[in-house]
Amino acid sequence: MELGNISKPTYGPGPEAPGSSTPGLVTMAHGFLRLVQPNPLPIDMINFGQSQSESSWEDIHELLLYELGFLVCAAIGILLIILVPLVGCCFCCCRCCGHCGGRMYQKQGRGMGCRRRALWTSVLLLSAFLLAGGVCALISNARFSQAVKSTFPNVNSTLHDVHTYAASVPQQVDFIISRSDVPLDYANHSLQDIGPNLGAMITSRIRSSMDGALGSLQNLLQGMKTLKDTFGNIAVSRSDLEELQGNYSQRLISLRDKLNHTLQNCGLPCSHVSLDGLTFTANFSTIPGVEQQLEALREVSDSNIETDLEEVNRTLEMVPDKVQEQSQEVVAKSQDQLGLIRQEIRSLKEELPFLDVEEKVEAFVNDATSVLKEYREPVIAWDGLRLIVCALLCCTVLLVVLCNVLGLLLGPLGLKEGVLPTQRSSLSDAGGNFFMAGVGFSFIFFWLLMLLVMIIFVLGGNIYMLFCESWRNQQLFQLLDTPGVIPNFNLSELLGLKGDTANFSEIYRQCQQDASLWQTLHLDQSMSLDELLNISQYTGNISTVFEKMNITLSPIFLLSQSQKDLLLNASRAGQPPNFTLTLEQLDQNMTQGSLLDLAAELEQLAEKVGADEKVALEDNARELRELEKEMQASFSGPLQSLKENIHSVQRGAAQLEGQTTAALDKASKTQEFLERETPNIIKNETWAFLEQLLDYFETYISWAKSRVTEDVARCKPIAQSLDNVEAIGCDYIMDSVNAFWFSLGWCTLFLLPSIILAVRLAKFYRRMDIADVYRNEDFEMPPTFYSYKIPRPSTRH
Repeated sequence: MELGNISKPTYGPGPEAPGSSTPGLVTMAHGFLRLVQPNPLPIDMINFGQSQSESSWEDIHELLLYELGFLVCAAIGILLIILVPLVGCCFCCCRCCGHCGGRMYQKQGRGMGCRRRALWTSVLLLSAFLLAGGVCALISNARFSQAVKSTFPNVNSTLHDVHTYAASVPQQVDFIISRSDVPLDYANHSLQDIGPNLGAMITSRIRSSMDGALGSLQNLLQGMKTLKDTFGNIAVSRSDLEELQGNYSQRLISLRDKLNHTLQNCGLPCSHVSLDGLTFTANFSTIPGVEQQLEALREVSDSNIETDLEEVNRTLEMVPDKVQEQSQEVVAKSQDQLGLIRQEIRSLKEELPFLDVEEKVEAFVNDATSVLKEYREPVIAWDGLRLIVCALLCCTVLLVVLCNVLGLLLGPLGLKEGVLPTQRSSLSDAGGNFFMAGVGFSFIFFWLLMLLVMIIFVLGGNIYMLFCESWRNQQLFQLLDTPGVIPNFNLSELLGLKGDTANFSEIYRQCQQDASLWQTLHLDQSMSLDELLNISQYTGNISTVFEKMNITLSPIFLLSQSQKDLLLNASRAGQPPNFTLTLEQLDQNMTQGSLLDLAAELEQLAEKVGADEKVALEDNARELRELEKEMQASFSGPLQSLKENIHSVQRGAAQLEGQTTAALDKASKTQEFLERETPNIIKNETWAFLEQLLDYFETYISWAKSRVTEDVARCKPIAQSLDNVEAIGCDYIMDSVNAFWFSLGWCTLFLLPSIILAVRLAKFYRRMDIADVYRNEDFEMPPTFYSYKIPRPSTRH
């Protein structure tokens, strides 16, 4: 009985990742976050159900300790947001007053070239770092926008998979219930064909107990028939041999008279030839007769024993019809119980806890889809605005990089060795001005970049560590496993389970292993599948109906007493007579002498006598040879047949009496067994048929239990959907956020040394207003600076 397998639905390929990817940058951001916040999630202090007044100082202290890294980073960020613009303002004012390098004078020295090249290289490296950070920030910014846009179709696809999963559960239950038609149809067909089915079982059982005796009797009858035919062949062979003996005896006498006449005419040369060998020595009339044996065996053949045995077979062939006729009422009542079993199994769907799953999940999916549809356009619009703002801020970093790059290019191109600082070219001066422009942009936008980095870092970092990192190390599972921590959240009540037995970690782990909901939710603790699939009441009624079934068969008789006596008498009377002398006689020559030897002797005499006697002797020799040949041809077949038949009856008759006794004994025992055990055979085979009938339902019930507990609602799609949501939120969105603030923070970090080094390097390319003399070299000084003390051996203007 093939019940089939439960089919699994087809799900989507999973969320589609954004186009760009920065795995190294994301890894560095994650490492930095784990460095900032190495402490595990403080699950013990988290209790959303408590009021603020119930929080203890210990919990606040633990929370501050958990957030210490973020607080330190936020404090540093705030400090930089305040100090850098303030320092920039002071620096600007000082420069305007001629301090802090604002005085257009550069002290000359021996290592100026080395310092300039060192500063140039440092600014180049910093610009490269800033460029890399700015490009990564732009990529992360675009990737975040792509992630936001792909979130909606990805979430919709995940929700569709959840709906597909929920919709497949009732379908799988329906499949299990519908497969109950298989055993019901098997049982119904078995009942409708109870005659051929049960009748064949009863017939087979009776035959198995009767076939030995029936076969022995049939073999005995066949052996007696064969023995009768063999005795008949012996009688025919005896008659044929007697007839041949009479015919050839006359011919031998005629031939002997003719030879006597020839020998007399031959005279003295032929006087020593003897004709005594031309007489029959075999006397076939002495072969014992077998008429008595033939008569005894013929009585068996003419009896109706074989017909009676065939009647036994016909009686057994009528058993299915009798069973079908006598079990109509039982079949009707059993079919009524099958209908009740069908109704009971159909009601199983209402009892299983999967009935309302599809409705609840469909309502949830519809609500979630509506919310996504409602907020999709506003979110995408706001994200577009965010994309532009963040891109502009990233461009400020690239603007600083551009200024630095132009300064790095124009400065060296315009600078000539040996030229006084006051005589530097416009190209070199432009390079220095670009450096100062980059410094100015750095002071202007640093606080804004730092503010953006700090806000995104604090929010994004905490969200990632609280949810993404806690999800991956399963600390978040402990929060969900603790009842009462989250207000109005009870996983057991949400899943419709009794008590607080649901454990999110265990459910998630088993769903990842594709376990069924029955095993995952331990539904056997809340309901008994054995009780739901209990049809013992109806199978018991069917058993009661079969107990009342009474099947009677026509009596079976193998042999009557007269038939037994006839067979026994035939086995005794069918013994062959003593054929010992006959067999000895058959092995001897049929004539007293050899006709061929006599013919040879005559041929020798023909060589010694005259022509007339010679011709006569040769003719007589030829006749002897022809007669010998003819006698051999005539007697060989009957003699051989007689020998074989005699040996055959001797062999067959030797076993006949024992075979007859054994067959009759076996027939008697079989007859007694049938008379005694036929009712028990009918009863046992009826119960065997009933067990086979009920085994259909036991097989189905066992199959249904295993399918419900192992295959129905395998929840790997649920775990996969949670993983998809985690991938969408963490791998796509939060990783893009983390990569963005890390890239932008990278830029803000390197802006500070870039400011210092760019200011220092700009002095080497800008045109100075004050000349310096070193080693008898002249430089010019404006009249307004006469009062300044020049730290050189001599100055002039």
